[in-house]
Amino acid sequence: MAALWVSGSAKRNSGILATVALLYISFMVVNADSKAVTTTLTTKWPSTPYLLEASEFLAEESKAKFWDFVDATQETHPEDHEGSDTFHYNYILRKAGEILTPVQANLLKFALSLRVYSAIVQMFQQIAAEEPPPEGCSAFINVHGEKTCNPDRLEVVLQSALERPKPYLFKGDHIKAPLRNELPFAILYGEIGTKEFSRFHKRLCSKSDGGSVNYVLRHYVAYPSKEKVFLSGYGVELAIKSTEYKAKDDTQVTGSELNTTVINENDPVDEVQGFLFGKLKQMYPEIKEQLKELRKHLIESTNEMAPLKVWQLQDLSFQTAARILAAPTDDALMVMRDLSQNFPTKARSITRTVVNSDVKKEVEENQRFFKETLGLHPGDSALFINGLSIDLDVQDIFSVLDLLRNEARLMEGLHDLGIQGKELHELLKLNVHPAESDYGVDIRNSAVYWINNLELDSKYRTWPSSVQELLRPTFPGVIRQIRKNFHNFVLIIDPMDESTPELLTTAEMFYINDIPLRIGLVFVVNDSDDADGLKDPGVALLRAFNFVADELDNMNAFQTIMSMYNKVTPGEKLSIEHIISTLEKDFSNIEVTSILGSDSAYDRNRKEGKDYYKQTGLGPLPIGLYNGMPFPRDQLDPDELETVMMHKILDNTAYFQKVVYLGELNNDQDVIDFTMNQPTIVPRINPRILSSEREYLSLSANANDGVDDYSRFALLKSEEKSVAVADSISYLSKRDDKYIRPLTFWVIGDFDDSSGRQLLYESLKHLKSSNNLRIGLINNPSSEPTKENTVITRAIWTALNTQNVNNAKNFITKLTKEETAKALAEGADIMEFSVGGMDNAVFQKMFESLSLDFILSHSSFCKDVLKMNRGQRAIISNGRIVGPLEESEIFNQNDFHLLESIAFEAAEKIKTKVHMLSIEEDSATDLVMKVDSLLSSKSKGEARVDLQFFEERLSAVKLRPKEDQVYFEVTAITDPVTRDAQRLSPFLLVLNQLINMNLRIFMNCQAKLSEMPLKSIYRYVLEPEITFKADGSFAPGPVAKFLDMPQSPLFTLIINTPESWMVESVHTSYDLDNIYLEEIEGGIAAEYELEYLLLEGHCYDVSTGQPPRGLQFTLGTSANPVIVDTIVMANLGYFQLKANPGAWMLRLRKGRSEDIYKIYSHDGADSPPGTDEVTVVLDSFKSRIIKVKVQKKPEKMSEELLSDGNAENEGFWESIKRGFTGGPKSEELKLDKEDVINIFSVASGHLYERFLRIMMLSVLKHTETPVKFWFLKNYLSPTFKEFIPHMAKKYGFQYELVQYKWPRWLHQQTEKQRIIWGYKILFLDVLFPLAVDKILFVDADQIVRADLKELRDLDLDGAPYGYTPFCESRKEMDGYRFWRSGYWANHLQGRKYHISALYVVDLKKFRKIAAGDRLRGQYQGLSQDPNSLSNLDQDLPNNMIHQVPIKSLPQYWLWCETWCDEASKKKAKTIDLCNNPMTKEPKLDAAMRIVPEWQEYDQELKQFQKFFQEEKFNGQTHTRTEGHDPHTEL
Repeated sequence: MAALWVSGSAKRNSGILATVALLYISFMVVNADSKAVTTTLTTKWPSTPYLLEASEFLAEESKAKFWDFVDATQETHPEDHEGSDTFHYNYILRKAGEILTPVQANLLKFALSLRVYSAIVQMFQQIAAEEPPPEGCSAFINVHGEKTCNPDRLEVVLQSALERPKPYLFKGDHIKAPLRNELPFAILYGEIGTKEFSRFHKRLCSKSDGGSVNYVLRHYVAYPSKEKVFLSGYGVELAIKSTEYKAKDDTQVTGSELNTTVINENDPVDEVQGFLFGKLKQMYPEIKEQLKELRKHLIESTNEMAPLKVWQLQDLSFQTAARILAAPTDDALMVMRDLSQNFPTKARSITRTVVNSDVKKEVEENQRFFKETLGLHPGDSALFINGLSIDLDVQDIFSVLDLLRNEARLMEGLHDLGIQGKELHELLKLNVHPAESDYGVDIRNSAVYWINNLELDSKYRTWPSSVQELLRPTFPGVIRQIRKNFHNFVLIIDPMDESTPELLTTAEMFYINDIPLRIGLVFVVNDSDDADGLKDPGVALLRAFNFVADELDNMNAFQTIMSMYNKVTPGEKLSIEHIISTLEKDFSNIEVTSILGSDSAYDRNRKEGKDYYKQTGLGPLPIGLYNGMPFPRDQLDPDELETVMMHKILDNTAYFQKVVYLGELNNDQDVIDFTMNQPTIVPRINPRILSSEREYLSLSANANDGVDDYSRFALLKSEEKSVAVADSISYLSKRDDKYIRPLTFWVIGDFDDSSGRQLLYESLKHLKSSNNLRIGLINNPSSEPTKENTVITRAIWTALNTQNVNNAKNFITKLTKEETAKALAEGADIMEFSVGGMDNAVFQKMFESLSLDFILSHSSFCKDVLKMNRGQRAIISNGRIVGPLEESEIFNQNDFHLLESIAFEAAEKIKTKVHMLSIEEDSATDLVMKVDSLLSSKSKGEARVDLQFFEERLSAVKLRPKEDQVYFEVTAITDPVTRDAQRLSPFLLVLNQLINMNLRIFMNCQAKLSEMPLKSIYRYVLEPEITFKADGSFAPGPVAKFLDMPQSPLFTLIINTPESWMVESVHTSYDLDNIYLEEIEGGIAAEYELEYLLLEGHCYDVSTGQPPRGLQFTLGTSANPVIVDTIVMANLGYFQLKANPGAWMLRLRKGRSEDIYKIYSHDGADSPPGTDEVTVVLDSFKSRIIKVKVQKKPEKMSEELLSDGNAENEGFWESIKRGFTGGPKSEELKLDKEDVINIFSVASGHLYERFLRIMMLSVLKHTETPVKFWFLKNYLSPTFKEFIPHMAKKYGFQYELVQYKWPRWLHQQTEKQRIIWGYKILFLDVLFPLAVDKILFVDADQIVRADLKELRDLDLDGAPYGYTPFCESRKEMDGYRFWRSGYWANHLQGRKYHISALYVVDLKKFRKIAAGDRLRGQYQGLSQDPNSLSNLDQDLPNNMIHQVPIKSLPQYWLWCETWCDEASKKKAKTIDLCNNPMTKEPKLDAAMRIVPEWQEYDQELKQFQKFFQEEKFNGQTHTRTEGHDPHTEL
């Protein structure tokens, strides 16, 4: 029947359907009410205005669009209108829509729904709070520290502003015009769209446009909303718990009141047992109520979830896929979401689905391709957008939105250029980013003095000389000694530089130790004609070298200058005396004056050396070259150079092996010639050209105007000016032929000035050697253009527009000569310089009538678009801006050659694709230039995967795009019964509403399943747009809704958030670890709060290259420097800090960290390099990772952070507020740290929290020593966090809630219990302050019967921790003692297997031996295998017993009935409620039976809780939980 309703519902007669439905309903019996669970996640900070968030979206598009939007929203002040939320929202979209493309406008709606930019608005709010704002101000300005809320006082505060310190500017600041440091800075704090903001904004715009102030805008909301920001982009799962051991509290808690608007069922698919109720309600609204009842009955009959037989499980993956593929195309995504997200409730009905054998065959055929091309196995998932791989496990939705926006810009740009459909996607696939190849210079130059020659010198005569020797097998790491100049090391040096002696000593060491390295020297000394070697030691050394080289050879000359340097004492410089004394000692009969003096015959290569250095274009001396490739500066440090050189030789040996093996290099070829003829060797290296920071013109806009009418050109927008210039240029090329040229260079300069003509001349010289290139000319006049000062420019423009290419080129070349310019300046007629073949009459006519408009337009383009000053020079290569060049900067023919060589490969690829479009050659060349500029500027260079070859006839869901619009190619590969599919299907549903896409979903099913593939019901919280209620107000924020839930299973709620979010449960009285809906009235509303954003980092000591273990960082503000702090671990130098949006200062902690170390450099932070205080701005929900390098202070080189001294950590962590510290304040206690027992414990769920309170009480009843408890905050319930301060006050203990986010690089666990086990052992070195010397871990379900001071003071005999071994005395349990046989018996080799319920850690020893880092390293290796570490917290330390020794504690420290006999119980100092694998007895029953005092403790605490609840009800308690802690503003 169900199948009939699904397949034929569209054809059924209304009356028949109503009859069937009513008959069905008449036999129904409804036994239970529908139960629901909802989950929300909010920020701590107030909801930020959508208008401000939209402005930040536009700021990411461009600075101009941001300011256009700000100006546009000044016209109407929303507060003037009492309109609804819908009115304000539509107002924002309308204003943004005037600036954005349709695709980007859709993505803005999504960004507002996601609240992406709330974080950056809140960041500005925090910066404003630090000012702080003046009293009663809705908007204010800060001018160099002076603030005012009155726009009329602007002039007053601007006076003498420049005498006050300049403000610090953040990367996210909005600056109206290009920064000018000579002007004062006015920072406006205000809310865009308000009247107060508008009054300031208009005045500041006027002053900024007039060039009298730098106008900086920062958001500031004077009256924040009372609402919080509701977040989305996270997942929530209700995992079905095993009830093998009952771990549920028997304390009754009422369910939460649910908002009925939240649980309204409006899903359009809403598929139940094959019935598409969403469709049925639309088609037959007259029987809506009956359908509702039928749906309810079907749900209850489905949701019982009886276990399936193994034979029923086998084909579940294929059967689920078959159900999805059978659905109508438009509904397939919704069916997939429904089946995968609710799989445990759907599995039984899915088992009845028949799978077509052809579908199965096609899936298996595709799986072969998946494995070969993508490395995917059956059951794996993958997602590609335009060929870019998206890993939803790693990439949060915020990163995906960034990718969508960037792809949209690319595709819309290509679409605007007239490229559509398949051709557009073919161009997108091109990787236009040049390969990360290093460029080198040619070392075949007479200025290089070669000290040795491996092929000719007798020193190497015993070495083999065949290149085939490279292919002979040898041990790894062995440097091959072959008589070929494979490896060449050239030093370009100034003899007087203080680094020169050490570099030459290193070169000498290479030579002495027979390293197969040819060594060359280039001396850069004074090259003036009158240089005197008797006065200039550099010149003297060069001439002395030449003399000895002529008398003997270069090697002897090298040894002579080494002798000269050896005479120089530390602190001295090389002098004439050192040189003369060495020469006189080695050559007794010489006349020193004739060798060193002005008329020396040994002056060879003095000018050539300097010329070669200049020609290379390399930076400051000294320079080292390996086979022409320059060494980075830091690698020229003598200590580094040895190691780096060995690596280079080994790396390049592999390259030479390859070319010899392929036959590209043989014995007949000169190795140096072969190496120097590689495409990466260029005549000159220009760092400006090779820089990775590149800026491109936008050339994809449309422009109807050219440059001939300046009055119209001046009104164009920036992008339109670029296109107008591009469309009006006439070009020069090597030949006048119809040919698509891949490269277009624009040469920019003042051609009526010698510097501009020189640049043009160099470009024309290069043009003679390249037919891949065309050159266009843009004039940037040095002064206001007139007919008199633009003769050459106008002549060039006229020639380009009236003559053929060859004549124009010859004529323009003539005009670049200085003698021509001089003659013209003296009054010569331009026609005197015409060349043969020119059409003089046409030329003269245009030249005489030509207006200055094109020059004014070019000048405007240079100023407004390129941000160039008058007369400055630049080159634009296929839209890439190279420049502006400095006044004296050389840019010659060799630079044009380099620019062409790095741009050619990508341009040639684009040319090939454009050629297929069959358009006219000049237009095609224009298109290549514009496409190259677009792809190079917007594309990130990631590899795109071609996914065209999979079979999609039967086994894929296909959604076709709307025609004639830009569309995204989206390909998903998934198994519908996996966790990936649970998240992928709702994501694709949202994507389908956001963008036009060509979607293909390939099924990648697993065969022969043996267990239930999914054991959780899942919701991914994501909405394409903000939703509204019927009255026009905002609907409650995004919610995870679990409706019509089965009531028999026991669930645990798990929230899966992006990596950088730290969330906590708030305001929920129900136990989210044990949800049993059968016992609840109504439902459960779980509320979570984003407590912190994570700031992660990696830290290294530059001296050792190793992480500085135990180094501490703090994060705070200038007013409150230490709000949170952290410790660096040895694994990857990792550290983590937590904060909320804002600007924070990262510093070394005062104490040993700051005494021993200083910050050397940082990467990824917001402050400029070289500052001790590192500013980090958190302005996004995305992950933030920084890198910090530190260095020991010179006087502290021998000191270690983790020393044995005790004074190092006095006062450390006093201000950390990971949780509210209960009990008396530390200054009142005045306790020495040895007098506190520090106890660590973890708990999750109400039952274990009940056990935890009882454990704490049992500890306190048996000790006089002050106790401090440390609890893992991550999993504690709101109830526990609310109660604990009152318990601390009553019983007089201290406590702290500690938190640590599981690092992303450490293998993740997915089950909550295993995550908690991981926290027990993996982070002991970083969870606690360094001041805590010893910590005791006590399981929550333990009862303590002795003073734990005794355990704390126990001697661990040098071990970092002590555990109790498992008891062996209860003989009936022998069959369960797994450690007696197999792997454990073999591994332990007679040692005990220890239990993890109680242990003591000597944290000083633990850190000293890097035990935490070792444990994490071993965990990382073992945890990849799902069969390893079944009891993670216990197996790991036992597995590491040989590397990290365990002190076995006396047996009486832990007694547990499962393993220990009754006789030993009376000596027990603690009793643990271990699970019993034989009886499976519930914990509560065991507690009451085994421990007589347990119920007494339980009743005492219940009485106190009852008293607390009554006081709370009567309003007499003031709960100070962590949420009210003053530090949590962070």
